[in-house]
Amino acid sequence: MSDLVVITGASRGIGRATARAFAKRGCRLALLGRKSSGQEEAAVECRALGVEAKDYPFELTDANSYERVVAALLEEQGTPRVVVHNAGEIVLGPLVHETTVEDWDRVLAVNLRAPFLLSRALLPAMLKAARGRFVHVSSISATLGSPGAAAYSASKWGLIGLAKSLADELRGTGLQSLAILPGSTDTDMLARTSFAPKMSPEHVAELLVFYGLDAPDAIQGSAVEMFG
Repeated sequence: MSDLVVITGASRGIGRATARAFAKRGCRLALLGRKSSGQEEAAVECRALGVEAKDYPFELTDANSYERVVAALLEEQGTPRVVVHNAGEIVLGPLVHETTVEDWDRVLAVNLRAPFLLSRALLPAMLKAARGRFVHVSSISATLGSPGAAAYSASKWGLIGLAKSLADELRGTGLQSLAILPGSTDTDMLARTSFAPKMSPEHVAELLVFYGLDAPDAIQGSAVEMFG
């Protein structure tokens, strides 16, 4: 049976390009995220490439949904080989003293809390299989920071910390935890900023596939920056 890849936020941009890239390598796909026509279309595109692809619509920030969704995923498709934490949220404009608590919490819930929840839910099965990789899609904004985007930068820096802490916990288990930090990528999210695109979602997807399937185990804990 071919490898199973779990991807969050596959409805568009980097996530959708990544789903197609893994499908072209013959991987089965489980696409997780809020219900949307984009995620459904991504699953159809992957099936058209000759692989099994299933859409699991749910709210990634809802901790109470993970037991149900992950149980269904494991029963229907088995244990993942690769988990790509890609789903992202951004709020642009307000300075720190103008940012609402609701906006701050929403960005951190999608960008940082959701990867923690999904990793926690999948780890027992993946540790039993003693094989697999978690790949966290952070951002170059984690290291640079931007005025009016403190919640986004903080969440993406926190995601690197999660990836590296998980990497240390997983040493000797057969599992790896990695991160990538893309720069300006031509996505809907970037279009809401003043930055010009320097690379395509497909460029980022190439690195994600390499990280997930081809990179040596010794890359454990790596966090690679991509500037285009």
